[in-house]
Amino acid sequence: MVAQVIDGKAFAAKVRAQVADQVAKLKEENGITPGLAVVLVGEDPASQVYVRSKGKMTVEVGMNSYEHKLDAETSEEDLLALIDKLNNDPAVHGILVQLPLPKHLNEDLVINSIDPAKDVDGFHISNVGLLGTGQKSMVPCTPLGCLMMLRDHHGSLSGMDAVVIGRSNIVGKPMAQLLLGDSCTVTIAHSRTKDLPDVVRRADIVVAAVGRPEMVPGDWIKEGATVIDVGINRIERDGKNKLVGDVDYASAAERAGAITPVPGGVGPMTIACLLANTLTAACRANGLPEPEGLTA
Repeated sequence: MVAQVIDGKAFAAKVRAQVADQVAKLKEENGITPGLAVVLVGEDPASQVYVRSKGKMTVEVGMNSYEHKLDAETSEEDLLALIDKLNNDPAVHGILVQLPLPKHLNEDLVINSIDPAKDVDGFHISNVGLLGTGQKSMVPCTPLGCLMMLRDHHGSLSGMDAVVIGRSNIVGKPMAQLLLGDSCTVTIAHSRTKDLPDVVRRADIVVAAVGRPEMVPGDWIKEGATVIDVGINRIERDGKNKLVGDVDYASAAERAGAITPVPGGVGPMTIACLLANTLTAACRANGLPEPEGLTA
């Protein structure tokens, strides 16, 4: 069996096109332009690249982009004051504080100071609680992207056996909640799970989000299973830097029915879902129907 490649880059482009269409409709029919504010503290090179990319794509889909770049020595008081200002700005529908923050800033405090309705990352404790109890929430972007790709590939996920490898607050836990919401039977596994290979082998869906390069070999994958590889790990191989996932792609692709590549799989979906969440937040803020096909 040769696995079907789930092309995240192409799927993300389709999602962004859907967002752009619905943003244009929102402007024309209601005079509303969704606005996304991104706050970057410090000079982290990777964060700077992400912020530039987010700003560019925000504008491309017709939204307003507001970038706030703060010095690495910015005080917690000043950062919280900026967030309070954005919380009260009706032109801003989504607020994202780029992580990681400098060590002198309390990430939990900063995240939980964002208005939950504008928390397009879905990290606020209120959104975590709402998602966990099956209520309407803002959903973390990466798990939402994974869910969209799974729904697109399978249609209904009802009754499928899913294993999520990884228990982070950003991916593992919300991914499990989303799969439960689509009526999967869900196991959360991790590095301490006993008989991890056997646990993974029974899964119809494997979501690998553990942050270890090529930790999951092909012989852990059930024939015909769908593999969503969230990992992005930089390794050196044959004297060259290479990006690999948490799954050994070559061997897994021989057994899986479908698989996401790294790069070009889950990664592009994260920004696409950030834009989708901003559109959703704008619709909710104005009492309008939520955008079709772009929410959990």
